[in-house]
Amino acid sequence: MPTQASVRQFSRQRSVARKLALQALYRWQINECPWQDLVQEFAAAEDMPRADREYFRELVEAISHSHASLDAQLCAWIDRPPAQLDPIEHAILLIGLYELASRPEVPYRVAINEAVALTKRFGATDGHKYVNAVLDRAARELRSGEH
Repeated sequence: MPTQASVRQFSRQRSVARKLALQALYRWQINECPWQDLVQEFAAAEDMPRADREYFRELVEAISHSHASLDAQLCAWIDRPPAQLDPIEHAILLIGLYELASRPEVPYRVAINEAVALTKRFGATDGHKYVNAVLDRAARELRSGEH
């Protein structure tokens, strides 16, 4: 059974992976490139030694492959076309939605809380309220048994 310290360490590594994925996906929205280039570029990031590298890679790869379908899903819960979203909030919503839809072992509250924390740190002043509302609506539908 994992210790409390190992669970906290794992959680911190995942949080750093999400932060780096946000930065990579933001860059990808501004200047699209193959996901492999992003993984290689961010391999040397200052925070990478503290990140869950595999989770970072999974987020970048999966979201770059499925961004069109994730955006189509997002349309059900947002008030504007995805292309009109702030790039930071868009990247955060993609990460949160990916976790809600494809990572059932990540509790929906963790996915939402991590997204809100990233938005508070990197997004617009009240962007975290928007991200929270969108992902909460998504979780009600995608994780109805858990919500």
